[in-house]
Amino acid sequence: MIFSILLNYGAYQLITRCKKKKIILFTGVSLNLLLLFYFKYFDFFLENVNAVFGSSFALRNIMLPLGISFFTFQQISFLADTYRGELKDCSFVDYALFVSFFPQLIAGPIVTHEEMLPQFQQIGKKKFDEDTFCRGLFIFVLGMGKKVLIADTFGVAVDAGYGMAGELGCIDAVLVMLFYTLQLYFDFSGYCDMAIGIGKMMGIEIPVNFYSPYKACNIIDFWKRWHITLSRFFTKNIYIPLGGNRKGNTRMYANLFFIFFLSGLWHGAGWNFIFWGVMHGVLYCITRWFQKN
Repeated sequence: MIFSILLNYGAYQLITRCKKKKIILFTGVSLNLLLLFYFKYFDFFLENVNAVFGSSFALRNIMLPLGISFFTFQQISFLADTYRGELKDCSFVDYALFVSFFPQLIAGPIVTHEEMLPQFQQIGKKKFDEDTFCRGLFIFVLGMGKKVLIADTFGVAVDAGYGMAGELGCIDAVLVMLFYTLQLYFDFSGYCDMAIGIGKMMGIEIPVNFYSPYKACNIIDFWKRWHITLSRFFTKNIYIPLGGNRKGNTRMYANLFFIFFLSGLWHGAGWNFIFWGVMHGVLYCITRWFQKN
């Protein structure tokens, strides 16, 4: 993470000072993605090469650094915003804190510079607010309850169910899938609530990342409520630069599908994650088509 911070802050300085901004941005983003690929996807890549070509490349069994998916995307967003001229002044100390701020470092939310840097510059200038601290404590306890009491409880049943998947009956299999759905939400949502709560206790506002996603009426509504900051990242930094919906319906659907493919790949190094992203992409495009017609 320290190497990543130094690399990206150097790229930020070059973008603000040099004329060849696009080349520097491309280089910085590429290096970020190469680091992410090496630590998260290199063994997955070798596994598939061995399976397709019958080769026997030894897997590296690389340990995945905590939070690398989150702080990598956060820094890519920072470089892109700098390139667009949305950011011009950031000290190294503020940047290092922006990347390593511990409440949301490991599992998000993925924050942006306009949300965090102005708050960091107010550190030490505001008085302690008991009401804000208590609100943060309440949100933290709520998130910890989601994680420890609900997600971990469902997790016991899920581990047992997947451990004997071949012996499950129809009803048991449906229950295990339902329990996993609830475990996944309450685990991730609970962590984000704890991050928001700790931030608020320290006088720092962190954006909401979940907004009752299982109350959504369709897949489009779901993605406005689930992992909101990831959707925001993909929309601003990939979907819109690719043309968004400005270049016809075919291009729009292709862009949407590509975003969900990347989202699935970002969530994990495995074909199940890719299939999950593709499935959501297809369903999202179909729903969008029905809404337009």
